[in-house]
Amino acid sequence: MMPQVAIPVLLPLLMGAISLALHRHVAAQRWLGVIGTGALLASTLWLLHTVWHEGVVVMHMGDWEAPFGITLVADLLGAIMAVLTGIMGFATAVYSTATTPRGHEHFGHWPLLHLLLAGVAGAFLTGDIFNLYVWFEVMLLASFALLILGGERAQMEGAIKYVTLNLFSSMLFLSAVGITYGLVGTLNMADIAVKLADVDQPGLVTVLAVMYMVSFGIKAAAFPLFFWLPASYHTPPVAVSALFAGLLTKVGVYALYRVFTLIFTHEVDFTHEILLWGAGLTMLTGVLGAAAQFEVRRILSFHIISQIGYMIMGLALFTPLALVGGVFYIAHHIIVKTNLFLVAGAAYRLLGSYELRDLGGLYKHRPFLGFLFLVPALSLAGLPPLSGFLAKFLVIRAGVEEASWGIVFIALLTGLLTLYSMIKIWGEAFWHGTPEHVPERDVAALTGASPDRDLWKLYLPIVGLAALTLFIGLYAQPLYELAEASAKQLLDPQIYIDAVLGEGSS
Repeated sequence: MMPQVAIPVLLPLLMGAISLALHRHVAAQRWLGVIGTGALLASTLWLLHTVWHEGVVVMHMGDWEAPFGITLVADLLGAIMAVLTGIMGFATAVYSTATTPRGHEHFGHWPLLHLLLAGVAGAFLTGDIFNLYVWFEVMLLASFALLILGGERAQMEGAIKYVTLNLFSSMLFLSAVGITYGLVGTLNMADIAVKLADVDQPGLVTVLAVMYMVSFGIKAAAFPLFFWLPASYHTPPVAVSALFAGLLTKVGVYALYRVFTLIFTHEVDFTHEILLWGAGLTMLTGVLGAAAQFEVRRILSFHIISQIGYMIMGLALFTPLALVGGVFYIAHHIIVKTNLFLVAGAAYRLLGSYELRDLGGLYKHRPFLGFLFLVPALSLAGLPPLSGFLAKFLVIRAGVEEASWGIVFIALLTGLLTLYSMIKIWGEAFWHGTPEHVPERDVAALTGASPDRDLWKLYLPIVGLAALTLFIGLYAQPLYELAEASAKQLLDPQIYIDAVLGEGSS
């Protein structure tokens, strides 16, 4: 038994329960939030180290062997995603200590944050398709509650759209799980992969695959049912928006990677062609939506959608290089996108607005913040030597090797339009002078005449994530090796099956 795989799930649940018990002590909740997410990060790094050196880690809960009991599984993809969960949880927890309204803290921000991280980690590490649904619902419950804290009209409107589409996705997912159990009589994903190959109803299996594809596509904010994301992600406090931007849609992407490399590999020409079309349309609609916006968080929200297209493109091409690029892209994007929202929050702290017309003068008065914006912004656009360049290069090179010229053209065009959006934010918020209508108190905060003693708490996670982006770009070998090894496991599902069910499973 290897407890490493259970700790990233159990730890945030425990921290959430303790935090709830301390609901009258906000300061204690803050400390527990930072310490708990730091411990989560340490536990996920331990898990990744174990998986890298010892192979797939499996834990059968209650000593009930698979496929009869609940199984937690960490292959390299799951371990990488768990580490990213720990990094984002810790960064946003530190940031939250200075930006979360006190009223939100009194009404459950910290317990909900821990619950959300538990749901995300559980989804990445479960080996059971029904429990994947359960962790999705845990995540949905916590995220919906975080969205509506404060009860402002924009929040409620965004939350209704968010929960409506996600409940539809959950309903479709649960229906697919029921059909799956009716076909093969098991819910363990490794066992489903073995038994589904013997089902003599290829048409029904293909329909089932499409059901999963649509369900996970909605949760990943892929075309066409993505509009819930830009309607909701800009409404909560920026730390919550940053955590959502980094992690929530990636759970849907992870589920697509897991299901369409392990279970549904019988009709690759059909299912992955749909994924490829979806990837292209997701890129285009997202980047065009971003180009039309003039509010920083809305621009960044639409770019979440466009970048999801690159990740799905890696899965859809389904070659070793494409999967390496897809895994690398997921890791890069989680770090970069979270950081861009954190930078936007720092700009809001200084000038009191997210609207580009109300921003300006940031580079003149806060040049370091300008640099911290350029690192993730140019990385998102794919400029060398930052992490986004190699991520885009890998998936586009895979498209060239497969002669998929249409998706290659869309990917290149999306990169150019992404650069346009980042230049638009830079020009309006950083390069232009401070607008005349900005209140004097905001000008005082911007120039440092009225010092903000908590500003370092905002800068600390931003600097850390920017440094990580630079490290991945300038020294990509460690992450590339992890992504390459992960892709090999994904292309050989028997490794996962043997680890869960035992050697010789077929």
